Amino acid sequence: MSYVLSRWEPENTEFWNKEGSGIANRNLWISIPCLMLAFSVWMLWSVVAANLDKAGFQFTKDQLFFLTALPALSGATLRIFYSFLVPVFGGRKWTAISTATLLIPAIGMGFALKDPTTSYSTLLVLALLCGFGGGNFSSSMANISFFFPKTRKGYATGMNAGIGNLGVSVVQFLTPLVISSAMFGAAVSGDGFLFHNAKTGADKMFWLANAGFIWVPFITVATLAAWFGMNDIASAKASFADQAVIFKRKHNWLMCWLYIGTFGSFIGFSAGFAMLIKAQFPEIDVAKFAFLGPLAGALARPVGGMISDKIGGARLTFWVFVAMAATIVLGILPALHAHQFMVFLASFIGMFILTGLGNGSTFCMIPLIFQMERERAVNGKGEAALKQARLDAAKESAAVLGFSGAIGAYGGFFIPQSFGTSIKMTGTPDMALYTFVAFYVSCMVITWWYYSRKGAEMPC
Repeated sequence: MSYVLSRWEPENTEFWNKEGSGIANRNLWISIPCLMLAFSVWMLWSVVAANLDKAGFQFTKDQLFFLTALPALSGATLRIFYSFLVPVFGGRKWTAISTATLLIPAIGMGFALKDPTTSYSTLLVLALLCGFGGGNFSSSMANISFFFPKTRKGYATGMNAGIGNLGVSVVQFLTPLVISSAMFGAAVSGDGFLFHNAKTGADKMFWLANAGFIWVPFITVATLAAWFGMNDIASAKASFADQAVIFKRKHNWLMCWLYIGTFGSFIGFSAGFAMLIKAQFPEIDVAKFAFLGPLAGALARPVGGMISDKIGGARLTFWVFVAMAATIVLGILPALHAHQFMVFLASFIGMFILTGLGNGSTFCMIPLIFQMERERAVNGKGEAALKQARLDAAKESAAVLGFSGAIGAYGGFFIPQSFGTSIKMTGTPDMALYTFVAFYVSCMVITWWYYSRKGAEMPC
């Protein structure tokens, strides 16, 4: 198999049906588990932080919220650089390299979590290194966008990101299971920690190191699959300077703002959900519920992409923001004030579903916006100019997919930090939640004015 595709014309129906579809789908289905593992490593601290006290680590709530927020900060920053690397290195090479880097925080956490005297500063460094997982999203989405025609981009990016996002719920479901067993033996897992549950009176052993070590074999296999099973596209090559034109595009910045509202909310709530439950409902066993919201959001993302392919991404995005603001005001806040956990849980799961739908719809909008913009610029200049415009649009939209993913990911830092700050200052997360509502209203206005209203500048 040739690893470099010298001819790639997904908009050519004959080429797509004859050979393009099979190649594109093979790359997609290798990309998905790589991205799932990246999300698992990225969100590892959202579970580990909630279990540190059981292993004898002594930190404040504010310190724990910061540990859950820090990977999102580093991941979002890395995404800015990762956004532009696929056209420079090639999708196959960069997917394999970036997946392999996940071994560094996974192995590091395994060793650090064996010892409760490990310093807070060491844990902060490991939290920063988990940002490697967050960075992978931007390069993965940029890579997959090159493989599919315009009519299938919503499906492709939705499947890649949606199933990849399942890594968040996988880590929150799997970690409590693996840390309750010395599955790798004392030589690897360590001696474990004895935790006494004051509520039940029961004693239980924990092997917190397994939270890191469990991912090592899966990361290794995924790296090899990417290296030997994926492709680079010759026509997708571009320098950083070629891609930097997106910084002059108004719609790049507008879509970044909207993606903060959708993906920023998804990853921020995912990072802070377990700690928020623990802070507001201390009687609840966090491990039984924390994975449900991210699971619902991840499953909703492909649905958002497919609905957008049918009815338009802008229309779905607008109503998602309306529903997100309403869910906080009518569901989450009243449930917190009445201390009704099941209503709180149901409302938050609804919020996660909405973020997933919005993640899919916004990423469906981006390729359409930039293709429309480039095609308008060459209107009437002939077939050759149109073909070049579409190639330029593919490169620009890939860069915007990655860059907006980078900016959106900062929500993963600010949301847990907002919860922690609000609780520290007022005793409740209300102040943070009202801030989110105001932000969603701004997203509604932008979506309606530029993309969804009759006569919008870029109807999509």
